[in-house]
Amino acid sequence: MGKIATIGFFDGVHKGHRYLFEQLRKAADERGLEPLIVTFREHPRAVLQSDYIPQLLTSVEEREILLSRFGEVLMLPFAEVQPLTAAEFMTYLRDRYEVTTLLMGYDHRFGSDRLKHPQDYRRAGEQCGVEVLTSGEYIDSEWHVSSTEIRAALEEGHIVMANDLLGRPYSILGEVVHGKGIGHTIGFPTANIRPVAPEKIIPKSGVYMVKVNTPFNDDTSAFANIDANGLIEVHIPTYKGGDLYGAQLKVRFIRFIRDEKHFESLEELKTQIREDIDSILRPV
Repeated sequence: MGKIATIGFFDGVHKGHRYLFEQLRKAADERGLEPLIVTFREHPRAVLQSDYIPQLLTSVEEREILLSRFGEVLMLPFAEVQPLTAAEFMTYLRDRYEVTTLLMGYDHRFGSDRLKHPQDYRRAGEQCGVEVLTSGEYIDSEWHVSSTEIRAALEEGHIVMANDLLGRPYSILGEVVHGKGIGHTIGFPTANIRPVAPEKIIPKSGVYMVKVNTPFNDDTSAFANIDANGLIEVHIPTYKGGDLYGAQLKVRFIRFIRDEKHFESLEELKTQIREDIDSILRPV
């Protein structure tokens, strides 16, 4: 059976991407084809610019898992296909992966020749026997939906907005590592989180309500403090188990509570932590 493909990096797999995948499935059903999502292991800009360090919404593993819910996923090395023109890339997909139809995302471009208009891609497709369709634009009632917009929202601490655009809470998977132990000495032990994927963006510094997936509980309310250096410390008020060193925690950001503060005494700090705990445990 032939395939219909769509192409993109799809960082975040957000609402706009999912709208495209719904159109991909519809077009596949209409034509009797299998849907194929073509993406790249490396961020294209990181291949084109050796000094570029991407700040991403999803790791490679997360992206592949999320994308697989919508069809077969083909993860290509971008460096391998980067020199190809649009027509050459379509021929590559046709010959190697039986792609007979291509659904282009709204405002998406590909190929080293950087064609500008949808009709240019349709003409290129006709040359190599690939039908080219174009997706409609996803319209959100409140915000423009894009990976760039979501990254900006995270950098500004607008977690509710970022989560709305993603269609799920933004999350970071990390390993619990040893810290300075200050939280334990004042009666509020914290888990210091080292992200498994260092390329993932860290939200703005401050205190957040989060949900934590621990080895013992799948959905525990907690608060996370992110300092100016991007260090993530999580306190789980209801956790009574042993130490979590070496465990992996998935931290899902729910809402921003407050900015970081400087405290004149440990008593002031403890008072504020109690208020933060009340904030996350209080029914909304």
